[in-house]
Amino acid sequence: MGKLISVFSGCGGLDLGFKNAGFDIIWANDNWSGTWETYEKNFPETPLCKQSLSSLDFDNIPHGVDGIIGGPPCQSWSNAGNGGGLNDKRGKLFLTFIELLKAKQPKFFLAENVKGMLSKRNSNALCFIREQFDKAGYVVYEKCLNSNDYDVPQNRERLIFVGIKKSIDIDFKFPCPKEDKLTVKDAIMDLMGLEVESSESNRTNKQKCRIINHEYYRGGYSYIFMSRNRVLNWNKPSFTIQASGRQTSIHPMAPKMVKVGKDIMMFKPGYENLYRRLSVRECARIQTFPDDFEFYYNNLDQGYKMIGNAVPVNFAFHLAKSIKDQLFIDTKSDNLLQMQEVEVRAE
Repeated sequence: MGKLISVFSGCGGLDLGFKNAGFDIIWANDNWSGTWETYEKNFPETPLCKQSLSSLDFDNIPHGVDGIIGGPPCQSWSNAGNGGGLNDKRGKLFLTFIELLKAKQPKFFLAENVKGMLSKRNSNALCFIREQFDKAGYVVYEKCLNSNDYDVPQNRERLIFVGIKKSIDIDFKFPCPKEDKLTVKDAIMDLMGLEVESSESNRTNKQKCRIINHEYYRGGYSYIFMSRNRVLNWNKPSFTIQASGRQTSIHPMAPKMVKVGKDIMMFKPGYENLYRRLSVRECARIQTFPDDFEFYYNNLDQGYKMIGNAVPVNFAFHLAKSIKDQLFIDTKSDNLLQMQEVEVRAE
């Protein structure tokens, strides 16, 4: 099957989805130390480079790969972020990703980022990125997709770029949305009552966990958090999983929050004991990580951060499968569909 390199790998949600679809991740990269142990223990066969992509000599990255996948940092593009775009150090990493494409010339690539890249303030930067993809030699297909359409119990919209080398004759199609939508109940109902509190200062309490990582963050709630209902509904998809313990949604066993003023909510009086944040494992379930995928951290916020930053595994799988089905002649062989690059005829 196709060999890939993964960049901005994080804890490996995108990688696991592609691995489940049959791809071989032969090299990965992330410079956040908070993800290293989690990635290495869940992908022991994949060498992990622990430096910033922008600081690497590309000659030391494997050649001859079929694809490059990754989600460049989103903070510069998010509507809730600093709006720096390509003027921000993290935003420039999108251009580093493109430089890697130019150097390695894989048959395809997939890049994931937030919907905010489509906002008006980012329009010039996005046009420039599209031009650079073209100059790198790729026909690029982009689409904003909701993970809930792809076996993920969560509303999570993300902008997906799939690039196919110009010399390959294919008109790529994104996967069709699934008719059946998963809900919070589908994801976490069976975990109810088995959760444990974090230790003091939200340190891990894993020695008491009967289920791996099934521990929850404790502490107060900001006025921003209390500005709208944060309680999940059993029969609906989850809100987008956040990369923060403090901002994590409330478990659906609690009553819906009560509005007491403009942008001011409160917990229903008499039921305050029912309001708790989702556990780390519940967030992982909603992000469709399997239960045997263990997250390693000392402070719970680190666990929430790596899960919230990840691409949902099932979403990644459907994207990977669509690429595999359209690029591979035979899923049982290593021969890529039309990987015999279009010959330039002399006549």
